[in-house]
Amino acid sequence: MSHLFRIASLACAALVPLLAAAETNTYPFIGPGVRSRPAYDGAKDRQTEFIPAVRYFGQTWFVRSTEGVLEGGARLQLMPGLVGGAQLAYEAGRQSNESGFLESHNVADIKRGASVGLHLEWDHEFGPMPVTLLGRWRHNVDSDLGDQADLRLTLGVYGSGRFRAGIYGQAIWGDSKATQAFYGVTPQQAVASGLPVFQPGSGWLNTGLGALWAYDVSQNWVALGTMERRRVGGDAAGSPLTERRSSNYVSVGLAYRL
Repeated sequence: MSHLFRIASLACAALVPLLAAAETNTYPFIGPGVRSRPAYDGAKDRQTEFIPAVRYFGQTWFVRSTEGVLEGGARLQLMPGLVGGAQLAYEAGRQSNESGFLESHNVADIKRGASVGLHLEWDHEFGPMPVTLLGRWRHNVDSDLGDQADLRLTLGVYGSGRFRAGIYGQAIWGDSKATQAFYGVTPQQAVASGLPVFQPGSGWLNTGLGALWAYDVSQNWVALGTMERRRVGGDAAGSPLTERRSSNYVSVGLAYRL
């Protein structure tokens, strides 16, 4: 973990004054983005894909992609600075044709789908620094893929003129079904893939540290981006499907203010 903190610190030093945490923007926006990512957490191969950049909060309803998950639902203010809600989220699954390792071992796809869940979010300002702490529980609609929970802390660290910047840390936990689905190898799968049997239990799937930014291109347009160093953890780190424990996520986007 100390290695991840050093990497994040160096990344922030290289980019400061960084551009700003999208989470700290209060205005709604929507637009296209592009992301470079590993084929799956633990893979050597990488993929580039189009992603949405969206953030909207109404009095009750919301939709956003700025907290690491494309999700939407309903929220209720429980007390000043504390919000609870329920969400429907997109779950990307895992496509074997994105990874040469998975294809060569005949590992089956994990289909794209959705999850339903609950979240609790605390927002506060320590002097000029905005802080957001978000906890989520997500239950995949495919019961074989189990449940995941994540905790994400975002700090707004810089803001001047058109630039704003933030750093964040997050950790994702999976129950035994989720960990088995993404990192396990059953006896039947071992026969087909030639990989050793591996049956992990529940635990932390990964942790990550990153920076995210925003730059006001004009009154109506904002450029957004993130960079994250993520590390596979728990039983998943010892899976025969885990080629490397650490990988990078990088994204940029251009959004229109609504």
